[in-house]
Amino acid sequence: MIVSRTLLLPVAAALAAFSLSGAVAQTPNPSPPPAATATPNDPFGEQVTMAEMTIVYLEGSGQWDSAFETIVAAFKSVFDAMDKLGAKANGAPMTIYTATDDTGFQFQAAVPVAQAPAPPPDGNIKVGKSPTGTALKFVHRGSYDEMDTTYDAIAHHLDDKKLEAKDLFVEQYMKDPITTPEDNLVIEIYVPLK
Repeated sequence: MIVSRTLLLPVAAALAAFSLSGAVAQTPNPSPPPAATATPNDPFGEQVTMAEMTIVYLEGSGQWDSAFETIVAAFKSVFDAMDKLGAKANGAPMTIYTATDDTGFQFQAAVPVAQAPAPPPDGNIKVGKSPTGTALKFVHRGSYDEMDTTYDAIAHHLDDKKLEAKDLFVEQYMKDPITTPEDNLVIEIYVPLK
């Protein structure tokens, strides 16, 4: 995971963005997913348009060797805060990676909401807007720790197509990352383009 994600940012200038089903315009891409965990119907480098969403999020940082545990703990904090605020999720939770290096990363654990809640009393929980614009969509199925193959394929795809990405990327969890066994995860990865 360390090598793949840290190389991806410099190789493509970065990865990012997300959207919910039905909230993006999509164009087909004939490239098949190379990862063994992908299914033939999974998009691989499909161009989408990310729509702006209101998000409740927690900023944090972590080390790659404990990334999934760090992200799950952050989502627990976000969902606890949303319960206290009476805010309801309006889409899949997502991790917005804002910086990476060989050992760690900075991120926002974010959950889309239909309506912005009152300002959270906890200064760590914030309300903001999701990334927007044109992005490429990829899918990873399986363990979070086995995403190296997917990120390697993404880096090769961007390099082969000579595409430049923005300085962030987003993983959107199509199965609840808190309750789903790690081997059964389905993660949509969005790479916003410059």
